[in-house]
Amino acid sequence: MKLYNGLNSFVNPAIEKDTQKMSGAHEQTRKRRPPKMFLISTDLKVQDQVDGTIKLLRGFICQEQEAGRSRGDSYWVKVLDNDLMLKIEKKFLLEVPSDLSGLLEAVSDPEARLKLLRDPGKLQTCASLPVDSPLWVQIGQQDELAEADLKYIGPRSRGSSAVYFGVQLKGSAAGKGSSNGSFKDQRLFSCPEACALFLPVSHVHIRTWTRNNVQDAQERAKERDRHGSSHGNGQRGNGQHNNERQHPQHQGRHPRPSSPPVGFLPRTAESAPITAQNQNQVRAPASPPPLHVGQRVMFPKEDNVYGGEVRFCGLLPGRSSSGMYVGILLDAPVGQWDGLYKGEKLCNIPSPLYGALVPINKVSSDSKPHHHTPPHQVTKSILKPAPPPIKPLPLSAPHSAPKVALMPPGKQGVKVPPLPPPKPNNKPLLPPLTAPKPLSPTSPTFTPTHTPTHTPTHTSPEHPHHNGVHGPPSPSLRSPVSSEAVEEDGEAGLDGGLEVGSMVEVNDPPLFGVIHWIGRISGVGEPVAGIELDQDLSAGTDGSYLGERHFRCPANKGLFVKLRNCRRDSRFPAPETPVNQVERCNSIAFAEWGSERVEDNSPPVEGEEAAELYEGWKRGIQGHLNSCYLDATLFSLFSCCSSADWVLFWPSDPDSDSSLAQDLLRCEIVNPLRRYGYVCASKTMALRRLLEAANSNMGFTNQEKDPEEFLNKLFQLLQVEPLLKIRSMTQQPQEGHLYQLFPPTLPPSPTSPLLISPIGSPIPLAPPSPSRMRVASVQTLLESSFLHAGLKFVEAPSCLLLLMPRFGKDFKMFDAILPTLSLDITDLLDDTLRQCSICQAVAEWECLQCYEDPDITPGRLKQYCSTCNTQVHSHRKRASHHPVDVAVPGGPWTGPLLSARQRMSLFAVTCIETSHYVSFVKHGPLPTDWMFFDSMADREGEQNGFNIPHVKACPEVGRFLSLSEQELSRVDPASIRESARRLLCDSYMCLYHSPDLSLYK
Repeated sequence: MKLYNGLNSFVNPAIEKDTQKMSGAHEQTRKRRPPKMFLISTDLKVQDQVDGTIKLLRGFICQEQEAGRSRGDSYWVKVLDNDLMLKIEKKFLLEVPSDLSGLLEAVSDPEARLKLLRDPGKLQTCASLPVDSPLWVQIGQQDELAEADLKYIGPRSRGSSAVYFGVQLKGSAAGKGSSNGSFKDQRLFSCPEACALFLPVSHVHIRTWTRNNVQDAQERAKERDRHGSSHGNGQRGNGQHNNERQHPQHQGRHPRPSSPPVGFLPRTAESAPITAQNQNQVRAPASPPPLHVGQRVMFPKEDNVYGGEVRFCGLLPGRSSSGMYVGILLDAPVGQWDGLYKGEKLCNIPSPLYGALVPINKVSSDSKPHHHTPPHQVTKSILKPAPPPIKPLPLSAPHSAPKVALMPPGKQGVKVPPLPPPKPNNKPLLPPLTAPKPLSPTSPTFTPTHTPTHTPTHTSPEHPHHNGVHGPPSPSLRSPVSSEAVEEDGEAGLDGGLEVGSMVEVNDPPLFGVIHWIGRISGVGEPVAGIELDQDLSAGTDGSYLGERHFRCPANKGLFVKLRNCRRDSRFPAPETPVNQVERCNSIAFAEWGSERVEDNSPPVEGEEAAELYEGWKRGIQGHLNSCYLDATLFSLFSCCSSADWVLFWPSDPDSDSSLAQDLLRCEIVNPLRRYGYVCASKTMALRRLLEAANSNMGFTNQEKDPEEFLNKLFQLLQVEPLLKIRSMTQQPQEGHLYQLFPPTLPPSPTSPLLISPIGSPIPLAPPSPSRMRVASVQTLLESSFLHAGLKFVEAPSCLLLLMPRFGKDFKMFDAILPTLSLDITDLLDDTLRQCSICQAVAEWECLQCYEDPDITPGRLKQYCSTCNTQVHSHRKRASHHPVDVAVPGGPWTGPLLSARQRMSLFAVTCIETSHYVSFVKHGPLPTDWMFFDSMADREGEQNGFNIPHVKACPEVGRFLSLSEQELSRVDPASIRESARRLLCDSYMCLYHSPDLSLYK
């Protein structure tokens, strides 16, 4: 076998000659066929004159090359694992189906690739999973499985064909991810910061819907046992997103779409598993089988899973084309269907609260037995009152009751089931523990003190808001910690970390289970835990005690014990206490990422000098713990502009918090940023601590905030003068730091049939069409906002911060907002001479109704001298207008007005996308002098890792900013590059300054 270093060094003359003889039609067909992909089936050694002996491992992935397709017993292939090209006999190659090659390419462990290729059913199933499918994913060590939801399937970057699974980590794994759904400046999906991972298919396992935490724990253990002994993938938990291979030869292959295919395998109890007998056959997409009346089923609704009994299954009257529907009698009063459809009775539902009509593809059968009392029947307790407490007898035989269980009368002869052997190597996935909040000792149940951060998947119908939840444990559901708790019968005593969802053990030999409820029971003077056991117990209940239901579980699996008699499950190690990320952000932990203090005043740099200083990785301001709002705002204000520098030198009391904050901002953040191009997150955390200490509104150190909230609190802490002074016609001047643009009316949505601008709209809108975007410029928005609110600037600002109108992610007032490069505020000033819109003489009148007049510069402010005002409003179309007079400073003025216009220059734009802020900054006089900054562009490490800030040049945005509104509206949205799209479509705040006025501020 001959080895070649590099693809371009090889040309096969024989194949080239044969290729020239091909017909044109066959040549086109040949070009359309994608290159074949193979796995090497056995270890091979290749002898090369340059590199010597090269070992090829079984499982290496290869790509067929252009010159070697037509004949012979060998293929010319490129080995993607080492970027070498060589000729390999066909007998050593296993062909990979074209629809699976991208999945295997992302897997870095060769043995894992071979194993997956032998199980194409799993690959097909994983590839066709819908978004939000529940998964187990491997993070860290191979035996560590974490809960996650699927958010994306496809390549991580342009030009790559390797298919990754983008997942959002859940439960205790939340915060152990590497990003917020972005990979190298490209947003692939959205989730909270440090909750996203991009993993190969070898690290992904399907997690079926479960109705309680015991099933979750059992399934987790099975997955660990199944995959714990397999060969590792050789990848870090974050998917090694910093070292992805780039193959130019792959660019011809179509990247996988992020949305799942239309057909996918249903996750139902009837779905046959892919076994060794059928693993070589790819299952075709199938719809769920019909259900029969009386069958137990469950279905997802609003992040919960609800159960019930089938009362109807079939086609809806008059809607046979819409598919089959299932009428369900629910266990919980969460429905809104009475059994009727268009007046025709489909089944009997006692109350609409207990009825639901659901498409069959959303319904799964519930194979678990369920003892349910219909809602219209009254449950009568057959249990007698609890007798006085009796000291339990020691456990001497397998048929005696657990010594710590609370036993209602009549439950005798308990048979302890055989227990599985301990598994000390398995690790639980429990949420971080926080200090519990004290509750009243007379409280009947222990309810959450906050809204749970994780929505439970199922709740008890009788107590929908109690702690008796089925699903992931919530950090807000805490058990009380009693300092007076004492040990009893040799038990370990009360474990302060136990909560709803904790895996525990009771008794000796132990019974294992999961806490589903914590509260108080009549006759018991201390907290009681309701546990669902792993295995049946003859003395167990279904979650009821003395006729009162506290949680739901299968019959003979419920057990009630005193909370202090519960111990954490000894089969799993105790969870580690999470690191306080606020305290961790200090000069010691961030020593390798630190930045210096600079006392000397450092002016901003511009042009090529700014590009050389800032561009690259580890540039800008490092982000940490939801700090992007602060990072993007400070970088926009101070990196390349000095118009806000006056706040750094505002007089203050040397011993005040204002002076401390000012010194920190000037010497630890702004000066180092301008001197070295980088600021460590520990410096901004110090500023966040000061802001949190100075304000009753907590959360500046760890929560998401908005730039306007940050700036208002910062300027208040610095005790500086407001940037803006604005007066309305009827009120005294008001002061502020920012101005929110509020256009008076909303434009039609793209699907609206309205073809003309609504009456009174300040912005003329073109009819929506696939080829036009709804566009407004900042100039138009500011003028219309001031005009319709009757506002004027009392004085020209040196720095103007404008907040764009936004109405959430799913609906925006405009498809794009064009930041005006030069903002003209002359006609928005209160005490200044203004030109007549027609003759350029001094204006004495202003007319609101003329704003949209199509005959006189529509969409612009209209002001007239006395002569032009009379002539314009003598026309019958304008006879109903009501112009108002404009004050002329200095008294009457005659002759033309030749004064200069008052303009402000755009110097930065802060943008937001899915709660993450970034900024675009103009760093020079050229139209192409723009750069993009992201404080969390990448990450090193996981939960206790570090964000890597990044600044890059984006000269392409200058071309779009030079367009007019009309020109931009005709631009094809698909042609706009990602950076320009973020600037135009996700703008949050535009920053303007007047360099001349800044000298006097």
